[in-house]
Amino acid sequence: MLAGRDAERAAIAALLDAARSGTGGALVVRGVAGSGKSALLADALAGAEDLRVLRTCGVESESPLAFAALQRLLWPLRGRLDALPTPQRGALRAALGEAAGSGDRFLAFLGTLSLLADAAEDTPLVAVVDDAHWLDDASAAALLFAARRLQAERVALVFAARDADARRFDPGDLPTVVLGGVSGQDADALLRARTGGDIDPAVRDQLVAGTGGNPLALGELAGVLTAEQLAGREPLPNPLPLTGGVERAFLNRARRLDESAQRFLLVAAADDTARLPVVLDAAEELGARDEALDAVERAGLMRVDGDVVALYHPLVRSAVYRAATSAQRRAAHRALADVLSEDPDRRAWHLAAAADRPDQTVVDALDAVAERAASRGGHEAAAAAWARAAELTGGGEARGRRLYLAASSSWLGAHPSRAAALASAAAADVTEPSLRARLLTLRGQIEWNTRSIDDGYDYVVQAAQAAACVDEALAQQLAMLAASLASFGARSPREFDPAALVPAPAPDAPARVRAAAALLQGFRAAGCEDWATAAGCFRNAFALTDDEPVDDHVLQPNLGVAAMLIDDDERGVRLHQQQLTAARSAGALSMVEHALTRGAQFQIATGAWSQAAGAATEALTLSAGTGHAGLTALPTAQLAVLAALRGDDAAERHIAEVAAIRDAHPVGLTDFIVVDLVQWARGLRAQQPASALHHLEQISSPGLRRTAALDRLEAALRTGREDLARRWLDELEVFATGTRAPAAVAVVEHGRALLSDSGGAEEHFHRALAAHAASLRTPDRARTELAFGEHLRRARRRVDAREHLRTALALFEDLGAVAWAERAAQELRASGETARRRDVSTATDLTAQERQVAGLVRQGLSNRDVAARLFVSPRTVDFHLRNVFSKLGVSSRAELTALPLD
Repeated sequence: MLAGRDAERAAIAALLDAARSGTGGALVVRGVAGSGKSALLADALAGAEDLRVLRTCGVESESPLAFAALQRLLWPLRGRLDALPTPQRGALRAALGEAAGSGDRFLAFLGTLSLLADAAEDTPLVAVVDDAHWLDDASAAALLFAARRLQAERVALVFAARDADARRFDPGDLPTVVLGGVSGQDADALLRARTGGDIDPAVRDQLVAGTGGNPLALGELAGVLTAEQLAGREPLPNPLPLTGGVERAFLNRARRLDESAQRFLLVAAADDTARLPVVLDAAEELGARDEALDAVERAGLMRVDGDVVALYHPLVRSAVYRAATSAQRRAAHRALADVLSEDPDRRAWHLAAAADRPDQTVVDALDAVAERAASRGGHEAAAAAWARAAELTGGGEARGRRLYLAASSSWLGAHPSRAAALASAAAADVTEPSLRARLLTLRGQIEWNTRSIDDGYDYVVQAAQAAACVDEALAQQLAMLAASLASFGARSPREFDPAALVPAPAPDAPARVRAAAALLQGFRAAGCEDWATAAGCFRNAFALTDDEPVDDHVLQPNLGVAAMLIDDDERGVRLHQQQLTAARSAGALSMVEHALTRGAQFQIATGAWSQAAGAATEALTLSAGTGHAGLTALPTAQLAVLAALRGDDAAERHIAEVAAIRDAHPVGLTDFIVVDLVQWARGLRAQQPASALHHLEQISSPGLRRTAALDRLEAALRTGREDLARRWLDELEVFATGTRAPAAVAVVEHGRALLSDSGGAEEHFHRALAAHAASLRTPDRARTELAFGEHLRRARRRVDAREHLRTALALFEDLGAVAWAERAAQELRASGETARRRDVSTATDLTAQERQVAGLVRQGLSNRDVAARLFVSPRTVDFHLRNVFSKLGVSSRAELTALPLD
């Protein structure tokens, strides 16, 4: 029975009520074994007759099987699969084993959300996931992905997970209730329900103290203590029968069974199908027949409902399985493998559990399991299968190859520490050059994303050298990648010239091959700050790839890096928009996150701040769902800068969030950008010039130093550090001269104007504005207009100043730069003109997600297509679109398309 738990009941009731009213959500119920999680869920669902209930649970022995728990949860909805968008339908069918072929895991995750949301259109739905700590990793990832995106859906997701277990369920930031022990009247009620007799208060309190108020332990004690002991008329045994824990009580009960029944119970504990025919057939192979089943049922350790077998409590499974000898466990698994010939994945894992030495038959079966899991997006399951196959492989290259595959799958499944350990283990056995190059590249990728860019670069250098003699195409890719990393300051202790590693491509080589070679040379020149050569090489690469979109997963992102290195804003925006469009169409979540955050850097620089905020907000949500928590640092830092630029106090909250993320998770390659963005935000927020300079002076990345150049120059001059301003300006002039980037030229002229005497400043301001005309960097242009207007007003040329000050005010208002707009307005008033605030489009009132929805709808996409691209459900899109219509005062998609939102 359930005693007390009023607050927890209320939390679940509120969740279900919200689902009924069209606001989806999730809740995690945590507690130690026996705390009453399952009883709480059963009680909550007893009054939910108006809801459709779906159930699944994690099973310890099933945890290596990809999507096993998700398949059980979604089985009643399989008839609705055909209504999903084609990419989601194919990926989800593959994940659930309904169809052959490969499936993108994030498309399968999105398909899970869409399927739940679609089913809830008919009847509000609650999905209950018990023993979530034993979920297979792929199912857990899919369900958490869906849980974090429930907004306007009539769906409630409830997880129950055990604390203090070897395997944890990590729900991230989902709402959580924790079940503690019961006491007082609640403990009384629980004990009386089990015994029907009187309970002495002092005895009750002693039992509560001895069990920590654990409901299951109290119930088990009530069953073994006498009425006289419970009433306080006889002393309690010392120690209490449960001193060794609840598991001990179950184990003692099991050991009272005869040997045949114990074998039957062990088979049931090792089984993960919960199907009675499977358990019966396997037990019979061990000589345990129907009378053994009867004995186990009579002992209250197992129940049978139709052809479904259920142990009394998960602790029965763990107690019985752990108490068996290794030989007994292997025999049970071998018997289960023998009867599961129609289920190759389960059969393979039982064979693996039964093996105690290298066995090629088992290895082949595990290889097949891993390949099937990987093709369905079950990377965690694939990693586990290949790792176990490697253990059962004698050694040498074959073992190393399986460890490499396990490491690669672990990385794709967002388990970087496990991937690093497996890759390190593989290195001892891998000698074949091509495989060694791939392994070293993987180790490099893990390093630069989680630990050290220098160590990651060194692995890529070794990979390129290993590939040079056996795979020219791979060697060229790796050499370009190494040069790209080196251009960001990565260094290796070994001598390495990427350009000397691969021959120059022939004049008639494919365009992408020649483009890759040009990028390599450009990155090499950028690393030496030879900006003229770098710009020339990069422009050659752009010319070779401009005619058609590039779908090369290495070349395309590096074209974007090249644009970033030479401040080619127009091309950078376009390349990342192309990447984003392609990634959205393919449902490639990780590439969507990459395109959003890298594109946001250009949007911040060019003043597309609303779009940048939308991109960073979406990237933050998506990166949280990839399992790489460190990836959330970059979009959070971008939001901090955007808030600081606009004068929004939310900047402080974002800065604190970045610090917490960096303390808790490895950030990897982007960490230096994250740190620089935070320094920029702090500099913008600083109240004193010296404090602003302290932060702005620490920005280290050349690209961000240029983006924040005007803030840095002004802070230096306001603190009397003209020497520092001149040094920074000289550095920027070298870049501007080499690249001829209009944005850099404009800032150099602006800086020269600030450092000139009053007679020479005006010419520099005019040159700056002429350069701004060819640049997309609206914030810098607004700053130059303001500075020029201020200069003219101080020279008592108030009429001439007004034109520039009006322009500055209009630009700052469009940007939403409140503090700068107020400064421009004050200057305009000081010039003798009243500053009138313009009516700014209500588009600035749209939330980041509303802006994303509006932008995609304006492209002519349906709600369902918009949902697929934003990794949400169509109902959520409809909810946001209604808000967009209301805020903008339109009533149709056509009217929305006609609005000049940009």
